Amino acid sequence: MSIIAWIIVGLSAGFIASKIVEHRGSGLLLDMVLGVAGATLGGLLFQMVGSTGVTGLNLWSVVVSTLGAVILLVFWNAITRRRLA
Repeated sequence: MSIIAWIIVGLSAGFIASKIVEHRGSGLLLDMVLGVAGATLGGLLFQMVGSTGVTGLNLWSVVVSTLGAVILLVFWNAITRRRLA
């Protein structure tokens, strides 16, 4: 998958995940980073259970990436809130 496709899938997944978890965006850069990292995490998790991970610029890849980004965002929120408290 090309870098442009990773950015598009990552930005979409990060934006959707931030809306699911926080009901507001986390900012363009953080959404994109979480989305790309979520794509990696989601792809690895789906491959570990025997399913197809991120395959390209398609709906399945956005779903896998979004699930990975939601997991990362939940951990991100837990870490940053703990540091602030």
